[in-house]
Amino acid sequence: MPQSQREIGTSLSDINMVPFIDVVLVLLIIFMITAPILQSGIEVDVPKTKTVKELTEVRMVVTIDRGQRVYLNDKPVNIHEIGQQVVSKSHDPQHQAVYVRCDETVPFGSWATVVDALRQAGIQNISVVTQPLSERPQTQ
Repeated sequence: MPQSQREIGTSLSDINMVPFIDVVLVLLIIFMITAPILQSGIEVDVPKTKTVKELTEVRMVVTIDRGQRVYLNDKPVNIHEIGQQVVSKSHDPQHQAVYVRCDETVPFGSWATVVDALRQAGIQNISVVTQPLSERPQTQ
């Protein structure tokens, strides 16, 4: 009888680490693939155009979502304070480049208010973020 208890105790003390390592490596690969794809935590459907220029330089991003809420680099900002916020975070406001991401369903007046606030703060280099226009129609 003591012999069978000893065998059971030794078999339970060995844990197989191979499945755990496999799962961790798969998760690591998934995160490595999806991390560069994520642009921002704010979901915005930007307008589609035929001319799209790829830019690699780092810029400040002002986002206007469907609810017409304004964000500066993923942080909510009052629409009337957006100019001062960009200037305070910039080392050279005259030459600071700013991306404006705006959902295509947002009225033009909201977009114009944000751009006007940036220009009144002295920022002249403002770029509009768009998405390439696909050749085939998308089905929903």
